Amino acid sequence: MKKPSSKIREEIARLQEQLKAAETREAERIGRIALKAGLGEVEIDEAKLLEGFEELAKRFRGSGSNKRKATPATEQAGTASRPDQEA
Repeated sequence: MKKPSSKIREEIARLQEQLKAAETREAERIGRIALKAGLGEVEIDEAKLLEGFEELAKRFRGSGSNKRKATPATEQAGTASRPDQEA
């Protein structure tokens, strides 16, 4: 049985509210992290800041949503901080 258009509109409105709430949570999370990193004190044009965030997003895309891509610097720092391995 097909849904009437009024039910579909209600569902769309509900989903739009869910999307708005999810975007707000994500923005607050990213904002808190940016402030912890000191970006709140940096005088920078929004376009340049957006460019930096886009570059950062490219760096982390493709490596999984929660996985960090290891770089030579992070690999070196990771082994240096592990007590079970000595350099």
